[in-house]
Amino acid sequence: MNIELRHLRYFIAVAEELHFGRAARRLNLSQPPLSQQIQGLEQQIGARLLARTNRSVQLTAAGAQFLIDARQILQNVAQAADKAARLHRGDLGELRIGFTSSAPFITAVSDALFTFRQRYPAVHIQMQEINTRQQLAPLNEGRLDLGVMRNTPLPDTLDHQLMLREPLYAVFPRAHRLAGEATISVSELAQEPFIFFDPQVGTALYSETMSLLQRYGVSPNIAQEVGEAMTILGLVATGLGVSILPASFSRIRLDEVRWVALQEADARSEVWLVWAKQRETTALREHMKALLLPGDAGLTGG
Repeated sequence: MNIELRHLRYFIAVAEELHFGRAARRLNLSQPPLSQQIQGLEQQIGARLLARTNRSVQLTAAGAQFLIDARQILQNVAQAADKAARLHRGDLGELRIGFTSSAPFITAVSDALFTFRQRYPAVHIQMQEINTRQQLAPLNEGRLDLGVMRNTPLPDTLDHQLMLREPLYAVFPRAHRLAGEATISVSELAQEPFIFFDPQVGTALYSETMSLLQRYGVSPNIAQEVGEAMTILGLVATGLGVSILPASFSRIRLDEVRWVALQEADARSEVWLVWAKQRETTALREHMKALLLPGDAGLTGG
């Protein structure tokens, strides 16, 4: 059986007009070829679709059912073509993004996600909170399309672009002697009990902050090691120690915590947008990249 979409269109025109001449004019065909096409269609199906007399054309029972099905087939084809075109344009589909725990508190990220949702409401955004180092394998394997992460060594298979640099702040309990300062030096934290990430968790912030302290000769007195930034803030609030965190976390308002700027110019954290080099470049991914990487990506982010 070799039924083509044009055969369905020919049959639908005849079935709706119930007149070969009018159907031929509607299709911009001459009548004899149209009649031959319908006869050929009936032969392929093995059923009479139209009852013809010299004066009339009527649908048979088989023809009436075939008309319903033919219309549905053409509708399905049109919908499939439209869906493919929308996927190609990036108006439809799913975008999988890995992000570190600080990402939702970065204004540039939250603004980009809001704008994307407004522009592409039919796209499903699947957000997965996962630390920087744990994003690398899913990006390589195609389980994530984009990763929002802190700067870290990347394999050759991944590419990245700087989204922003944000300042690192010292975080104190409200009653701490340094809590009221406008700025402090990293060296002033040398004797403080330090609450920070467990190195086994694999966050890039751990390496970034430890490198900063070491550059200024500070060997931190680690009092507590935890897995989440929210836990760090909670323990600082209880007075168990101090910490260093990116400015974006300061959007989490705790009355018992004070944020103090660090004087060192290199007390900054980079946020990267990362993707796999060899994976297919999709319009969806490019739409999001355009929103997350506007203008000068080296600007300080809040």
